[in-house]
Order: sequence, then structure tokens, then C-alpha cells
Amino acid sequence: MTADLLLPAGVHTGRPAPWTLMYHSVGDRRAGDPYLVTVTPDRLARQLRWLRRHGLTGVSMRELLTARARGRAARLVGLTFDDGYADFLTEAVPLLREYGHTATVFALPGRLGGSNVWDPEGPRKQLLTADGIRRARSAGMEIGSHGLLHRDLTTLDDHELDAELQESRRLLAEITGSVPAGFCHPYGAVDPRTVAAVRRAGYDYACAVDPGPLACGHALPRAYVGQADNSPRLHAKRLLHRVRRPRLAPLPAGSVPAGGTA
Repeated sequence: MTADLLLPAGVHTGRPAPWTLMYHSVGDRRAGDPYLVTVTPDRLARQLRWLRRHGLTGVSMRELLTARARGRAARLVGLTFDDGYADFLTEAVPLLREYGHTATVFALPGRLGGSNVWDPEGPRKQLLTADGIRRARSAGMEIGSHGLLHRDLTTLDDHELDAELQESRRLLAEITGSVPAGFCHPYGAVDPRTVAAVRRAGYDYACAVDPGPLACGHALPRAYVGQADNSPRLHAKRLLHRVRRPRLAPLPAGSVPAGGTA
């Protein structure tokens, strides 16, 4: 079993956060989409073509952060898919490969082949199986952890928090043969305690949504992308990111293991 090598997160401290897009499901929306987490394959294709037309390449978070640390990320955009839906493999991966992009999918090894039971109002969507995770990785996609069961980490006690972080990492390593480098905070919910716990669990980086002053290498901000995001809206989101340019703070106190480096 090998670990994915990523340059130390401290390399990114004080630098603007990279532009990273956040997707969830790719599929048919006719059954309803109350949480606005689904884009159709046609819309995703249009968005990926927009990136290519503007000279941008979508890549996994691991590739993006490593390239940034080496000064080679000027035309790269992070592409992430939360929740580990089965349609990532069947719908997103073929389009990503067609248009020359890669992405990170954050999977839930505690719900392999299950469904999105945390969305009570939405239609049931199947999640990736262990075989689906392996096939996505074989297609060139990065596999990250989204925890075991899609739980808000800020509500958990220390034992539950460690299980979500460490057990999910161990299970994904067993499935893929490679220790996952990245984590994604479910619901985007972060606080200093959970950010520190993610770092101590051994992850090289973690994604959030809008972590505000907690933005760092283990709570990276991302831009939501949905069905309504056409070319003008994507252009506006790119400009907004350039204007805001949130900078990554140092890791929270206590987040670096003894003898480790930030």
C-alpha cells in the first residue's frame, strides 16, 4: 500500500486560496432537486467546455496543490465532487476524460452502495460501491474521504470524530491500495477543533465551502456550481474569486503532530 505524496500544507500558508469548484451529483433532475446538488450531464459538458475555451484545465485537488507549491498552477482549477454518488463514475468521469480534465471525488466508505439518506427531502441517489471507487481511481480521478456517514463533524464527540476521520481513511486505503491525501468537511461545517482533528488524522489537505477566517490548507474554500451556472455566471464567479482572493491562514494551534511540520 502506498501513500499519495503531497507537498506540506504549510507551503500554501499566506497565499490566495486556489479557485476550486464544488459539484455533487450529475444526472437527471426530473425527480426533483430540492437541495440543488444535481447538474445534468449536458450542463456539466457545457461547463467543462467553458473551462477549456478559457484555457483552463480542471484537475484533482492533489494535483492542484502540488502544482501550486511548485509554481505551475496558473491555468489550473480544482474540480471536486462531494458525497461519492454513483453517477460520478457513470456520468461525470466520461465527460471529464472527454474534455481533458480530472477531479477529486470525496467518498463515504461507511455507506458503500447505499444512498443519500442525509437528504430527507431529496430523491434517493445511489452512492459508489467499493468497485466503483476503484474504477474511478483507475480512470485517473483522485479519491478523498468525506467521512464515514456524512455527519456534521462539529456536532460529534472526540470518539465519533476520530472514527469519521480515521476509519474512513483506513477503509479507503484498503479499497484503493493508496492512503487518501484529502478530506472534505461534510456540509462544509468547520470549527477550530475539527480542522485540527483533520490534520492530526493525517490528511494532507481538506476542503470546506466558505470557512471564513478558518480558511487554511485543511479548510479550503470552494465555489458552488449548479444547474443554473451558464457561461456568464461562471465568468462572474471567476472574477469574484480574483477580487476576493481569500488568503490561507496558518493551521490552527494543535493541528500539527509532534515532530511534524505545518
